[in-house]
Amino acid sequence: MEQELQSRVLKVTEFVTANELATMMDEPVTKIIATCMSLGMFVSINQRLDAETLTIVADEFGYEIQFVKPDDESDIVIEEEDSEDDLLPRAPVVTIMGHVDHGKTSLLDYIRKANVVAGEAGGITQHIGAYMVTTPTGKQVTFLDTPGHEAFTAMRARGAKVADIAIIVVAADDAVMPQTKEAINHAQAAGVPLVFAFTKIDKPGANSDKIREQLSIMNILVEDWGGNFQSQEISGKSGLNVDLLLEKVLLEAELLDLKANPNKRATGSVIEATLDKGRGIVTTVLVQAGTLKIGDPILAGSYSGRVKALFNERGQKVDKAGPSVPVQVLGMQGAPTAGDKFNALESEVEAREIANKRLQLMREQGLRTQKHITLDEIGRRLAIGNFKELNLIVKGDVDGSIEALSDSLLKLSTEEIQINIISKAVGQISESDVLLASASDAIIIGFQVRPSSGARKLAEAEQIDIRLYSIIYDAINEIKAAMEGMLAPEFEEKITANVEIRDTFKITKVGTIAGCMVLDGTITRNSKIRIVRDGVVIYTGELASLKRYKDDVKEVSRGYECGLNIHNFNNIEVGDIVEAYEQVEVKRKL
Repeated sequence: MEQELQSRVLKVTEFVTANELATMMDEPVTKIIATCMSLGMFVSINQRLDAETLTIVADEFGYEIQFVKPDDESDIVIEEEDSEDDLLPRAPVVTIMGHVDHGKTSLLDYIRKANVVAGEAGGITQHIGAYMVTTPTGKQVTFLDTPGHEAFTAMRARGAKVADIAIIVVAADDAVMPQTKEAINHAQAAGVPLVFAFTKIDKPGANSDKIREQLSIMNILVEDWGGNFQSQEISGKSGLNVDLLLEKVLLEAELLDLKANPNKRATGSVIEATLDKGRGIVTTVLVQAGTLKIGDPILAGSYSGRVKALFNERGQKVDKAGPSVPVQVLGMQGAPTAGDKFNALESEVEAREIANKRLQLMREQGLRTQKHITLDEIGRRLAIGNFKELNLIVKGDVDGSIEALSDSLLKLSTEEIQINIISKAVGQISESDVLLASASDAIIIGFQVRPSSGARKLAEAEQIDIRLYSIIYDAINEIKAAMEGMLAPEFEEKITANVEIRDTFKITKVGTIAGCMVLDGTITRNSKIRIVRDGVVIYTGELASLKRYKDDVKEVSRGYECGLNIHNFNNIEVGDIVEAYEQVEVKRKL
């Protein structure tokens, strides 16, 4: 009984993903996500769950959670307490959210007077961008641009968590789309005030009242209709009414009375991490309190480092960054996960110790969640019959995109084909990736990255398939097509001819020969056939011979007479119909 009880206790660290939790409990990850949804939380496969959520979800499945902490409590970074006198006003952090192609980046472009859209592959945002803008009135605002494509759920959730205000962009010539609803849910879950921007108002067919009506169905009434949500009709292209929208955002910010203490060690959130060829790991962070300076030892997730240089979003060097300022940091030892908290610490040694402990915990977590094949699993695969696995290695330019792509690919798994992502990391495709792919029969997927020349040569020698993409849905569609190619084909029957028996002749040592007329189609010598008598199939088999007069022929077409003999079957009568058919392979769809 003691053992039984122990097996229902899961020892975990707080930052466990939904996928890892599913593996530990031996439940499908979809059930975990469904449970979180029933609790009003939208989580993706790779999203980390906090302690409270883990406890509730495990309890639903009859498990108890025990949180494992390192022996030394120094893993907990003690943040300095702020007194009321130290707090100074800070700029608001505004997240721009909404459906793909509704004009989020065009709006931000106009506000920043810089062209971001031209640099986006396929015109869709695939990264979180962070920008500090000074408004015409001299006030400063930090903008976060989040992707609207359905794959980037986790990025939108993170954007909502770090923001003070959310601008929900809806195109007036379109409708309230699923990602718009999801963005509203994220913002409401994070308790963030919403401001609605109805874009593309200058396009023919724009009807913002239709949008207001659809929002009212979702219990969201804008101020024009007597509600308490601010809204503004704008055009991102011409800049119409954008100043009014900014006024409304600043009004919301004033109501929030945002303050932070700039005179302490910096803390904040990691927005994105990328590997730059010349500069190494570049981490985009949003400072939420304190001031980050060059030379500060920092800790983010399970990586530490020292700030070697700070750049603003335009690539200009800065010496320090205060509250609400997004900056790119050089000097991290590894790429932290987007969404991790970062802290500036007293000493680099302390930062490295904590980072090592966290890394060790994550390794343990990884080992504990590695699932070895069980007899049940072998049985399941045998029962399905043609079970296949597709191993993938995903490399990308930024951590958030890799997470979104991995999530989307894992969701393609079916009963018969399972997708395994055996490695995912930031950076170019290296020789070690090709060797790993060779050892595990994997395909390498590069998202906005290229293989090094050594890796390319090795891949050619090892015959490893490297697929490179710059648009997320291209990658998803191609992998889906590859999976459909892996499915065993289905066979469909196609009737090729109907032949009526007009006379029969019994010949010794040969059997019964039928004199026939081909009613439709073409009968061939190696067709499979059925004998149909009064609408009932009495025999299925194949032809022994097919003749026209005395000559053997390969095929006989409609309207011609022929003689045929059926292999191992002589019980044929005048009036029987011989049905010729063939099996055609049909490509299966997922």
